[in-house]
Amino acid sequence: MEQQELSKRRSIPFNEQMVILKRILKFAKPYRNQFILAIFFSVALAITNAALPRIIQVFIDDHLTTGQVAMQTILFFASLHLGVTIIRMTVWYFELYIFNMASEKTVKNIRHQLYTKLHSLGIRFFDQTSTGWIITRATNDTEAMKDFWHVFLTIIQGLFGVIISLGAMFLLDVRVTLWILIFAPVLLVVIRFYQVYSSSTYHEMKSKLSLLNTKLAETINGMSVIQQFRQEKRLRKEFEETNESYFDSRFSMVRINAILLSPVINMLYTLAVVLILAIFGIDALNSPVEVGVIYAFTSYANDFFRPLTRLMDSLSLFQDGVVSSSRILTVMDNEEYVPEQNEGASETITEGKIEFKNLSFSYDGENKVLKNINFTVNPGETVALVGHTGSGKSSIINVLMRFYDFHEGEVLIDGKSIKDYPMRELRQRTGLVLQDSFLFYGTIKDNIRLMNDQISDREVIEAARFVQADRFIEELDGQYDAKVIERGASFSTGQKQLLSFARTIVRDPKILILDEATANIDTETESLIQEGLQRMRKGRTTVAIAHRLSTIRDADQILVLDKGEIVERGTHDELIERGGLYKDMYELQNLGLQTSSV
Repeated sequence: MEQQELSKRRSIPFNEQMVILKRILKFAKPYRNQFILAIFFSVALAITNAALPRIIQVFIDDHLTTGQVAMQTILFFASLHLGVTIIRMTVWYFELYIFNMASEKTVKNIRHQLYTKLHSLGIRFFDQTSTGWIITRATNDTEAMKDFWHVFLTIIQGLFGVIISLGAMFLLDVRVTLWILIFAPVLLVVIRFYQVYSSSTYHEMKSKLSLLNTKLAETINGMSVIQQFRQEKRLRKEFEETNESYFDSRFSMVRINAILLSPVINMLYTLAVVLILAIFGIDALNSPVEVGVIYAFTSYANDFFRPLTRLMDSLSLFQDGVVSSSRILTVMDNEEYVPEQNEGASETITEGKIEFKNLSFSYDGENKVLKNINFTVNPGETVALVGHTGSGKSSIINVLMRFYDFHEGEVLIDGKSIKDYPMRELRQRTGLVLQDSFLFYGTIKDNIRLMNDQISDREVIEAARFVQADRFIEELDGQYDAKVIERGASFSTGQKQLLSFARTIVRDPKILILDEATANIDTETESLIQEGLQRMRKGRTTVAIAHRLSTIRDADQILVLDKGEIVERGTHDELIERGGLYKDMYELQNLGLQTSSV
């Protein structure tokens, strides 16, 4: 997906930027009263800023230049200036405080809704999207939104500052003010050029950052494989190339910022001051000019260009925010949702009988990976799915767990469509044990109950004893309160699998799905796990994907899949006696075991 973004890199048109801006502003709607109050203080701040030069101008022209200055007058203007300054500081404080609090809440709202959206997306989205890309959306892009909201404050301050300073200059001298306005078209051209160039550059920069995060995530997750196959040098070179490419895009942005932002505005301000002094200087050749007016004009010119300087400096953050907003909205607009249940779904699983009727399934809507699948698993029975890689075993599990939707055939539980059960009911009554157990950071107790406070400590301990995980748990420091580091790295594969069994059994599911649950287990641990599995399967409807055929000899029915179709079915003894694909697979495995033992 990162490569697609790089290939589609372009400048975001102005109209599209406005659409993005309009949509992202909706996240601020709950806090609009705070933003309105901050805008009120922005107006007050602009007025106080305009009042200060006027006070000094009146003092100079009406008192200092006349030579009639009393101590009372000096104290009055000093006190007035000090008072307005204190008011300005107070107003500025409340403006910044209220606006920043509202913007922080808005960013929190964006991050919360983005995280919620990610949890509503189907497994297909995560299968097709890299972890680094997703992490960038949830971290870097949402973090960029903080500066993005500060741009709005700068725009508000600049807008009122420019309007009020222009109004003040018009009151002093209309002719000089009109001359200053000749710089406005130059500013518009600079802003337009910057907007076009920077949006394209920021889009490229963000895409390369996603690629950088993806490579970093893959390297960390696959560190054991990297070191095992001595791939450090190759991956380091790839990372350096990606990092260099990201640096080049950032350097391009720094270069354009250095040219078009503050230097251009400061140059225009300097030219404006020169123009003001030249006009008043020419006027002074014919008649006296009030010194205070010159001071006020140069101050208002500074108030006119200074907000524009800050605004131009903020344009880079604005473009960054627009690109980040568009990428966040890309996730929010994704419609790869978790499969929906039928309207009014309210059935309850009681027995756990499973039926597949004429089911066909495709991941891409074109190539079928399951074709006309038919089988029944009665309550308490175990059905094993076997077959070579790519035969369709995991696809059956994906359909049964409602990770993916299907459109041909039926899947029934207790005689009713699987789509008639609420998703919560399916998840609660179905226990899934995967080949690779995932443990969360925390304690053993938390990993078994998965933060469900309704599951008591007693139930956690009973579940662990049921699958015989208590044997190693009770030898740990802290026992059930023992710490689990990221992904359970301090536990063996067998220990993690036993904890996964306990996590499943503590919810007392009616249906048990085992996805090659013993594939990566050592022989010594396997006997312990097999005993735990036998206990778990008792009284439960079980569908098991089998890697080691020796572990499913007692299954009530074995389904042999090949290229998405069921080509053989029966018990272990029946399939061996009949001959065929299952017998070939079984004998091949036994031969491999005998060879390895020799």
